[in-house]
Amino acid sequence: MAGSFFSAFTPEEIAKISSAGTRVTLPEGWAPISERTGADKAYILLSGTVSVRQHGEEIAQLGPGDIMGEAAIVNHSLRTASIVALSPLELIHFTAAALNKLA
Repeated sequence: MAGSFFSAFTPEEIAKISSAGTRVTLPEGWAPISERTGADKAYILLSGTVSVRQHGEEIAQLGPGDIMGEAAIVNHSLRTASIVALSPLELIHFTAAALNKLA
């Protein structure tokens, strides 16, 4: 996962981050984050690919090691994009409280 979210952390920090969340799997087609909704969760993508969409149009794709959903929590704002699974996903799910505690 070179260049991933985790590359900035030591193994101890990675363990702390991972243990603060819950590992989940989601099927292809699922949308764990929806545009213009409240920010109550964030995810780190362990495996799979997602489409980042604004107004229904794809603007990016994310893969293993990428984090999604954290900006709206940090900025106390509504979501600016939807995330749609392009394949089955393995993720670490973080509640807003868990993310704020890690910060």
